[in-house]
Amino acid sequence: MKELFFDEFSSIKSALKQVSKGGKKCLIIVDDKKRLLGTLSDGDIRRAILNNKDINSSITSIYNKRPFYFEKGKVSKKEMEKVFKEKRLDLIPVLNKKGQVIEVISWDTFLKDQPDFSTSLADIPVVIMAGGKGTRLAPFTDVLPKPLIPVGGRTVIETIIDKFRDYGVKDFYISINHKAKILKAFFQELEPEYNVTFIEEKKPLGTAGSLILLKNTLKSTFFVTNCDIIINDFYPDLLNFHLSKSNDLSLVASARDFVIPYGTCELDKEGFLKKINEKPKFDFLVNTGLYIMEEKILDLIPKNSLLDANELIILAKKEKYKIGVYPIDDDSWLDVGQWEEYRKVIQDF
Repeated sequence: MKELFFDEFSSIKSALKQVSKGGKKCLIIVDDKKRLLGTLSDGDIRRAILNNKDINSSITSIYNKRPFYFEKGKVSKKEMEKVFKEKRLDLIPVLNKKGQVIEVISWDTFLKDQPDFSTSLADIPVVIMAGGKGTRLAPFTDVLPKPLIPVGGRTVIETIIDKFRDYGVKDFYISINHKAKILKAFFQELEPEYNVTFIEEKKPLGTAGSLILLKNTLKSTFFVTNCDIIINDFYPDLLNFHLSKSNDLSLVASARDFVIPYGTCELDKEGFLKKINEKPKFDFLVNTGLYIMEEKILDLIPKNSLLDANELIILAKKEKYKIGVYPIDDDSWLDVGQWEEYRKVIQDF
């Protein structure tokens, strides 16, 4: 329960990190005596970020100050069940007479025998872009294709697939080009219990160009992921976000800090030094390389042409397609596509 308690003066960024850590999609805002002040959902946090709220500002203005709660001993189990079913709340705090939180009930533990509210992914295909040379990981990738680099005793592509498999995904399309025969031989030996279809590029088509080869195959919503990223398993929430917003394309973006390791000079209007900012830190939403797309996006892709994902997004923007951004905490994804990050991954995984 301690992981669900949060201080109202903490930052939006730390709240995003904490809600990811707690795994309950919601935080309970309390004072120093554990008296209930409000609740903060992951949806509240994402709305604040997408409304350009400074992620280093406090959550004071964004959390729900009129939360639903139970009073200890004043509600029956049947009434609790009715509330969870009707309101679809993630958490409900239980208070004593002093207004202190003495228990937190979550729908997934209270309604153990009830159907899951999350969207099934069983019919959602996943496209893994695995045709690149992986030049940032040379000389490793001079020998093996990037999707086969080891992470935690398994290959990175198996790790990616396993996370989707946990939610019932059964159809995977893998674009291949560089060392394609090795990758095909690996899956032939693996004999997976899921469906793997290879999309073979005759020439490199970038991180999005090969999607055109699936134009007559993909007839509904689908995931697209780079083969060098490992992202925590929030896929049903991401799909619900995409569908509820009626997006044509949704991308996952990480809230990441960047520190300039020098003092930066700020000048006045006359060009004289105004002040020096020592090692300034900036916050950005960084594209992780995981997307959800609708079939219509494929109409934008030229045949047999090099096209990266960022270029596809620009084309979609020009056509006024609806593009959504799903923010996640920086600790919720791993980038194994470059040596410095890869070293961190194999140490921590």
